[in-house]
Amino acid sequence: MARTKKTKTKSKSKSSFFSITQRQKIVLGSFFFFVGLALFISFASFIWTWQADQSTIGHFFNRDIPSKNLLSKFGATLGYFFIYKGIGIAAFNFSVLVMMSGLNMFLNLKQSQLANRWFWGLYLMLVLSLGFGFFADSYPILGGMIGYEVNDIAVDFIGKTGTILAISFLFIIYLVVRLKVTPQHVANLFKSKSVAEDLNDLKPKPEEKDIEELQVESNFTEKDNSSAETDNDADIENSFVLNNNKKDQTKNEQTKTSNSDSDDVKMEVETTNEDEEVDEKSQKIVENFGEFDPTLELKNFKFPGLDLLNDYSEGTGITINEKELEQNKNKIVETLNNYKIGIAQIKATVGLTVTLYEIIPDAGIRISKIKNLEDDIALSLSALGIRIIAPIPGKGTIGIEVPSQKPSIVSMKSVATSSKFQNAEMALPIAFGKNISNETFVVDLAKMPHLLMAGATGQGKSVGLNVILTSLLYQKHPAEVKFVLVDPKKVELTLFNKIERHYLAKLPDTEDAIITDNTKVINTLNSLCIEMDARYELLKKAMVRNIKEYNAKFKARKLNPENGHRFLPYIVLVVDEFADLIMTAGKEVETPIARLAQLARAIGIHLIIATQRPSVNVITGMIKANFPARIAFRVTSKIDSRTILDAGGADQLIGRGDMLFTQGNEVIRLQCAFVDTPEVEKITDFIGSQKAYPEAYQLPEYVGEESKSALEDSIEDRDKLFNDAAEVIVTAQQGSASLLQRKLKLGYNRAGRIIDQLEVAGIVGPFEGSKARQVLVSDMNALNELLKNE
Repeated sequence: MARTKKTKTKSKSKSSFFSITQRQKIVLGSFFFFVGLALFISFASFIWTWQADQSTIGHFFNRDIPSKNLLSKFGATLGYFFIYKGIGIAAFNFSVLVMMSGLNMFLNLKQSQLANRWFWGLYLMLVLSLGFGFFADSYPILGGMIGYEVNDIAVDFIGKTGTILAISFLFIIYLVVRLKVTPQHVANLFKSKSVAEDLNDLKPKPEEKDIEELQVESNFTEKDNSSAETDNDADIENSFVLNNNKKDQTKNEQTKTSNSDSDDVKMEVETTNEDEEVDEKSQKIVENFGEFDPTLELKNFKFPGLDLLNDYSEGTGITINEKELEQNKNKIVETLNNYKIGIAQIKATVGLTVTLYEIIPDAGIRISKIKNLEDDIALSLSALGIRIIAPIPGKGTIGIEVPSQKPSIVSMKSVATSSKFQNAEMALPIAFGKNISNETFVVDLAKMPHLLMAGATGQGKSVGLNVILTSLLYQKHPAEVKFVLVDPKKVELTLFNKIERHYLAKLPDTEDAIITDNTKVINTLNSLCIEMDARYELLKKAMVRNIKEYNAKFKARKLNPENGHRFLPYIVLVVDEFADLIMTAGKEVETPIARLAQLARAIGIHLIIATQRPSVNVITGMIKANFPARIAFRVTSKIDSRTILDAGGADQLIGRGDMLFTQGNEVIRLQCAFVDTPEVEKITDFIGSQKAYPEAYQLPEYVGEESKSALEDSIEDRDKLFNDAAEVIVTAQQGSASLLQRKLKLGYNRAGRIIDQLEVAGIVGPFEGSKARQVLVSDMNALNELLKNE
C-alpha cells in the first residue's frame, strides 16, 4: 500500500510540472498579447522614423543618442531587425500572430487552430516579403533584406516573369487552401439581386395612396402644365408643397365629401403631421421633379473666366542658380563645422521664393544645438532672414529655409488653373498659393473651420483676403455662399459692393453691404448669433448634425418649407482690421465673435479675422482657442509671431506674400498668390453685370440698445423703478446697466430697458459701446426739476 501511494504521488507531481493553471494562462496570455502589441507599435513607428533612427542602430546603450521611435531604441532595434533586415512590412503579421496567441491563452480558448494559424501566417509573410522584394530598390523597407535577397536569387534563375508567376501561384494556394476562395464564390457575388430591383418591389401601388396624396400629385401636375405656358422653370422645379390656400381648399373639399361615409379619412387628414406627410411623399415628389436645385433662380449665372486674371509668372518660373546653391551649401556646412557639428548629408529643394536645405547631422548631434545657430547661419549667408525647421515632420531631417536672391511671383491665375483647385471636392475651397515644392496649396475653409490672419502693413494681408474671396467666387454659386464683409478702413473691400445682390449678406434696411461703422458691426455680429441659433433649431427639427446633412435632406425634398425649412447657404464673415474693433468696442465685439467661433462651424458660418497687430490684448486667449487655423505674414517681432502661430518664424519672413500657415499641427511656408486690384475689379464687374437676386441676403433683424430708446418714449410705459434708478445714476454719476443691477437688484434685461428710458428722458447720453453712458444731470436738484417739468 505504501509503495502504491508513493507511485501515485510521483505521477501527480510529474503531471503538475507540465500542466499550466488558469492563473498562469492569464499571466502568460497577457504577456504574449502585450509583446505582440509592442511589436506592432514599434513596427508602425519604424515606418515613419527609420531614416532618422539609423544612427541609433548599434548604439543601444549610448543614452546620448536619442531615438524617435515610440518605443525608443528598443522599438527602433526591433523594427530594424524585423523590417529592414528581415521580411519588411510583412512583419506586422508576426506581431498580430503573437497578440492572437496571447489572447487565445488569456481567454482559455481551444488551442487546436493556433498551430494552423501560425503555419499560414508565416506562409503569407514569406509570400508578401518575396512579392514586395521587387520594390526594394526604391522602398527598402517594403520587402526587407530577406525579401530582396530571395527575390534577387529567384530572378537570377527564372527571371522576373517566372518569379511573378511563382509568387502568383503561391498566393493562389493561400486563397484556395486557407481562405477557401473558388471561382464559383467570385461569380456568385455578381448574381445577387440589384438594389434597384429591391427598391422597385417596395414602391407603393397607386390604389394604396390616400386621398390627400392623390390630391397633391394632381396639383403638382397642374402646376407643371401651367408652367409650360409661362416658362417659369425656376418656380416649377423648386416648388415644394402646395401653398396654404390650396391646402385649406383641398381639406375643405375632402371634409364636405366625407360627412356621410368618409369620417375616418377626415380625421386622418386633420391629425396628420405635415412633416410626416412630406416624408411619405418625398420619394414621389423627387421622381416627378428631381432634387431641389438652389441655383435655379440664377440658372444662367456664369462663373468668371480665368482670362480675367493676369499671369505674372510668365517667363519668371523657378530658375536654378547652381552657383548660388553651391555657395550656400558650403557656407552652411562651414558654419556648422565651426561649432563642431558634422553633416552626414545635405540637399537643396529650390522654391519660388525660398530654397530649402535639408541636412542630416552626424550621430549624436542634438537638434537644439543647430536650432540655436539660426542667427549665425543667417549672418554667414548674408540672408534677409532664415528659418530652421528642426526636425521636418515626417522626414527625419533638419530644414534650413534660405530666401532666394531672385524671388518669383505666384499669380492667382497659376493656382486657379491648377487641377488641384479645379477638381477640389471641398465645401469652401481656397487656393492660397504654392508651397516650397511649387505645388498649389488648397484647403477647405469649412474644415478649418475659422481662420486668424496677421501681418504687418504692406506684407500681403489684404492681398491674402482678396485671394480667399476670389477663390470662393471662382468655385461657389451665389446661392451656395454669402459674404459678410467688415472693413473699418473703408477702402480695402469696397470693390465687392458690385456683387452685393449676388454674394453679400447684410442687415435689413441697411444701405451699404460693406460694414464700416463699428456700431453696425456689433449689430451684425449679434444678428449672426441669431441666425446661428435659428439654424441650429432647423437642424434639430430635421434631426441632422450639420449643414451638409441638412441641405442634402432639403434637396431631396424631405423637409417642408411651410414649417420654416429653407436651403442654407454658407456664410463667411470677413473682418479686415480686428484691432480697431477691439479698441473701440471691446467686449461688445469679442463676445459674439467668441460665441460664433465656438458654435457656428456645424451650421455653415465661418469666420476670417485679420489684424495688423497680433498682440495679446487684441488676439485674446478665448479667440485663439477657437481659431486653430492661422496665417502669419511678416511681423515685426518674435513675440507677435508666437502670439499668432504659437511658434517663431514669422518675424524671419521676407514679405511680399511670404507666409506661414498652420492648422494646429505643423507650420507650412507658402508663397501667397498675388491678385491685383484691377483683377478683382474685373471679376466683380463681370459678376455684377449679370442677373442678380432682388436684394442682398437678409440677416435676421437685431435691435441694439441704441435703437430701443426710440420705441420707449412714453411716460406711462416707464418702469416702476424709473425714479429710483434715476437717483442711483445721478448720485453715482455713472450711466451703466450693471450699476442698476447691483443697487436695485434687477435682471440685465430690465436694467437695460430702464437705461433706455433714462436716455429718452435726457438723464443719460447715448450708447457708446463698452463705455458707460454719460450722465447729463449734475445733481439731485437738477433731477427733481427735470422730472417735475415733464
